[in-house]
Amino acid sequence: MNTSPLSLRRLARLCGLALMAGLACAPASSQDAGKALNLLGSFLRQAAPAEAPAQPPPASPAGMLGNLLGAGLAPSGGTQAAQAGNLIGLLSQSLEQIDEPKEIEIGRQLAAVLLGSKPLHPDLALQRYVNQLGRWISLQSARPHLPWTFGVLDDPGFNAFAAPGGYVFVTRGLVDRVADEAELAGILAHEITHVTGKHHLQAMAKSARSGLLTQAIGSQVRGQLAGAVSAQFLSLGRDLYTRGLDQSDEFEADRNGVALAARAGFDPYGLLAVLQQLRTATPDNPLFALSLSTHPPAQHRLDLLEQAMGNRMDALSGQSAITVAQRMERLAASRTASNADAPATAAPSGRRVPMKK
Repeated sequence: MNTSPLSLRRLARLCGLALMAGLACAPASSQDAGKALNLLGSFLRQAAPAEAPAQPPPASPAGMLGNLLGAGLAPSGGTQAAQAGNLIGLLSQSLEQIDEPKEIEIGRQLAAVLLGSKPLHPDLALQRYVNQLGRWISLQSARPHLPWTFGVLDDPGFNAFAAPGGYVFVTRGLVDRVADEAELAGILAHEITHVTGKHHLQAMAKSARSGLLTQAIGSQVRGQLAGAVSAQFLSLGRDLYTRGLDQSDEFEADRNGVALAARAGFDPYGLLAVLQQLRTATPDNPLFALSLSTHPPAQHRLDLLEQAMGNRMDALSGQSAITVAQRMERLAASRTASNADAPATAAPSGRRVPMKK
């Protein structure tokens, strides 16, 4: 790993205060839940799959979130097909031709595929927290300027997903099963690294250049061409998330994700603790089946990660941990106090929040 223990230690000290300030004070900033959901709604309006089922008018927060997947947000078939056709054409070329706006558009399309399969969880406080936590970690990444958007899918499985351009999702089942905040931070850092490394973009380009998509589209009669292009892009996205990325991409995301979590002020061993949990999960457990099938064996990931880390990050671990529930309780109390008193004029003191090895 390229980050030295000394620089990590300095960064961790500096990050502690900023981390707490970002999580505790963000409700008044652009990272709050309402704006996060507006971002989700915005890209869904542009990229929602045409096949997304219509849903009744919302009567609750859960309905409001679920309505983001409604058919009313989907673009016309011709518009969507044109977008998909252009993106498939780009993916069939060199990655150098895909500039950042096009990368973000591809990510919007893929995020719509994910949200077309599972809705967002209706807990607005949880959505706000994960979005704030993810945004903070992404600011320490190699691409902090991307329009990073994080969300929690209403699914009991243990999974996390990313899409090009800065879209990251975790499932409610994953949030419920992490032991503490450092583990969740490690997972988010892993997914952020997939985005900064353009791993999904490279995988899609590899599939598009195989020629199978072009052949399938060309075989359609002219009147069905628009629908064929759109369907092929959706199929490409679904295949990506059910097949998984190359093992080398996963190992890279593990190594760089650990360093990123440390730079953001979290215990670097959080991700290893997650891998230890995956190591004990059985493939026939439906809650872990997708995660296990789309990633290299957890023991292999652990071995490579421990070899890469050595003991260089031991100084950043060992402090008391805080659970996600505890963090959310503290944030709720902080918001209540802020609403009752005058606006805070200074950020609260904080510390790095690591986990035990």
